[in-house]
Amino acid sequence: MSATFKSIRSLQPLFDRVLVQRFKAETKTATGIFLPSSATQSPLPEATVIAVGPGATSADGKVVPCSVKEGDRVLLPSWGGSPIKVGEEEYQLFKDGEILAKINE
Repeated sequence: MSATFKSIRSLQPLFDRVLVQRFKAETKTATGIFLPSSATQSPLPEATVIAVGPGATSADGKVVPCSVKEGDRVLLPSWGGSPIKVGEEEYQLFKDGEILAKINE
């Protein structure tokens, strides 16, 4: 099941949720050969962070901020996430703890 919104600005993640957009698989090689859809079906594990919630509340009542921020490149698991569609663009909502790594370049 996926949710559909008209604008990405209308969506603000809550708690320790992180809104990401996965990188799209290349459909053409550097030499100009088009790849079949069967070769590009699995989602890429890399994504860009679009929006971040304020953080989760700890047992003592303090807010623990998320470990990533808007614009970060992250490594995601191949499973999980809640799909969200905004116009023709696809996004996913993950918990901060489900993100595998932050990619520093």
